Amino acid sequence: MTVPAPQARRRPSAAGRVLPLLLLVVLLAPLALLFAQSWRLTGDDRDLAARERLGVQYLRALAPVTDALVDAQSAAVAARPASGAALTRAVEAAASVDARVGGELRSQERWAGLRAKIEALGDRGPADPEAAFAAYGEVTDLLLALHRKVRETSGLVRDPRSDSFFLQDAAGRDLPEAVVATGRLADLTVLAARRAAADRDRTTGELAALRVAALAPAGDLVADLRAAVDSSASTDLGPNVLTPLDTYQRAVEALAAHSAPAGRSGVVDPAQVAGARLNAQAAARLLQPVILGELDALLAERADGLDRDRRLTVAAGVLAVLLCGALGAVWLAAARRARRRAAEGRREQEGPDAPAADTPWQPPTRDGDPRQLQPAGPVGEPGRAQWGPFDAAR
Repeated sequence: MTVPAPQARRRPSAAGRVLPLLLLVVLLAPLALLFAQSWRLTGDDRDLAARERLGVQYLRALAPVTDALVDAQSAAVAARPASGAALTRAVEAAASVDARVGGELRSQERWAGLRAKIEALGDRGPADPEAAFAAYGEVTDLLLALHRKVRETSGLVRDPRSDSFFLQDAAGRDLPEAVVATGRLADLTVLAARRAAADRDRTTGELAALRVAALAPAGDLVADLRAAVDSSASTDLGPNVLTPLDTYQRAVEALAAHSAPAGRSGVVDPAQVAGARLNAQAAARLLQPVILGELDALLAERADGLDRDRRLTVAAGVLAVLLCGALGAVWLAAARRARRRAAEGRREQEGPDAPAADTPWQPPTRDGDPRQLQPAGPVGEPGRAQWGPFDAAR
């Protein structure tokens, strides 16, 4: 009878050995891409928030400079001597901030030009109010341009959140413009009372333009702050901002009422306008640090959230690498077991107890079994006659 030979173990092909490794690489490639993209995006957002906080620091330093310049302009227009100590302190404080963060915000050149103009104003005496009004107008224009520069280079104008965007617009654009325009309006009413009757029409037009220039940013400020409160998820923004905002809004309404021309003559009382200007400026002085403080708090909270996201990204990346490493270890262990089994199979086939290549195969039998088959070929026992091909016919 025919007995089937035992099947030899098949060794895995080269493709079968390489395929698990390729699968690991294919799995790691998109994970690495997602990790790199997430890390880059969170890094960009984190850098933007850090630059915006530098911009908030700079705007905070420019607020005293704005107030001191407006007060110095009013003193020069009114032809009264005024101490420049407040302006000097404000300029020195802003200069220290510019020395620290101006290089990153690219504001050092503009600040140097503004500081030179401010220092040149100290040599101008109070004898020429009209020239002082024009000179201070040029300096305050440079100051407002520096506000715009800081907002642009710090990224505040590109802030992606609604609440922080409206806050930076209110503190960096609306409020400085309103303070400067309010000071000019009050000072122009003082100059208008001294001008000749022939200049009345020109003065009336200038007063109307400055009145619009003062009230328009004040209205924008109120709208921006209310939009910031409505769009913010912070529970502290509304109570902290709305109370000083109401005070500022009442002061601006009083300024609008006192600066309106009375009758056809277009006469405006300079004393009432000056008092309304002082009230509006005092309210703005209280409001601006509140806005900047809330803005900085929102930016700090955003930066902390981005840091948490980056830590979670790193943790997820490490976990993915560990899982892929575990899969690789399992694959290596399986490959080693396969090689060990193949080696054992070869040893079993090639061992000392294996039958020789020229020995006929016999089925396995128990020891001492008399039914063991005898070879049918010429192989026989020693000392025993061998059967020939014609011995059966004898």
